[in-house]
Amino acid sequence: MIDRWEKRFKRICIFGWLALAGLPFVVLAAFTDDFFRTFGVVAALCLIVPGLIYIYVVVILHWKDRYRGQHSDLWGALILIETSGWMKLVYIFRHIIPDMRHSGRYRVVPE
Repeated sequence: MIDRWEKRFKRICIFGWLALAGLPFVVLAAFTDDFFRTFGVVAALCLIVPGLIYIYVVVILHWKDRYRGQHSDLWGALILIETSGWMKLVYIFRHIIPDMRHSGRYRVVPE
């Protein structure tokens, strides 16, 4: 059975590939002018921004639903109050990626 978190993790991978496809448009926008610059910026935004928004939401949902650790209140405050995004990035590497790989504190215990 694939639970909703496995689906969310697969969507993160899909959005990652879309964001990677948006990088050539960033380069196009950086090195051209007028129409191609505007086209490159719009195309890059359309490919990159949805993934960033989705990851932002998944970080909050993961902390609320699947967090395993001793500092839940601290992470909740840092994720919700801190606005620059650095703590969300730290949370992704410390909790979401290990949960995607079923490693560390998110290891799947066979029944």
